Amino acid sequence: MQIIIQKAITGDSEILTAITKKSKAYWGYSEEQMEIWSELLTITEAYIETRSVYKLLIDNVIAGYYSFYNKEEHTVKLDNLFIHPQYIGQGYGKILMADFLLRLKGTGAKKIILESEPNAGIFYAKMGFVKTGQNESSIKDRFLPLMELNIKAG
Repeated sequence: MQIIIQKAITGDSEILTAITKKSKAYWGYSEEQMEIWSELLTITEAYIETRSVYKLLIDNVIAGYYSFYNKEEHTVKLDNLFIHPQYIGQGYGKILMADFLLRLKGTGAKKIILESEPNAGIFYAKMGFVKTGQNESSIKDRFLPLMELNIKAG
């Protein structure tokens, strides 16, 4: 099995969107809710051009990705981290997270922030992230954990 992580290209937008939507639907959201979120879950070519987006290839098949951007000086926002459902629970999220952290070395970043899918909060906690608050989502009584990880600038 060959695992590669490389910078996404604009031509990856459709497959990254499909992975995002399938991964989100994995948590059991209704078709109606998925339709409401459709635009939010779309990864456009412009998004790929303006964010740092890295895709996970397993035997030359895109199986997941992550994206981030500089939110403010020394703070990076992990905007997305999605794995296709057929690969969830097999350690690929950890592989993507390790790549992301390695990529930040030497950038001066001291903190990573994110807004988590409620069902993914446990994953981020295992990765060392701490919940700092929450935002109410578009679904009544559903809250998105705000999480952060302090890292050594290096």
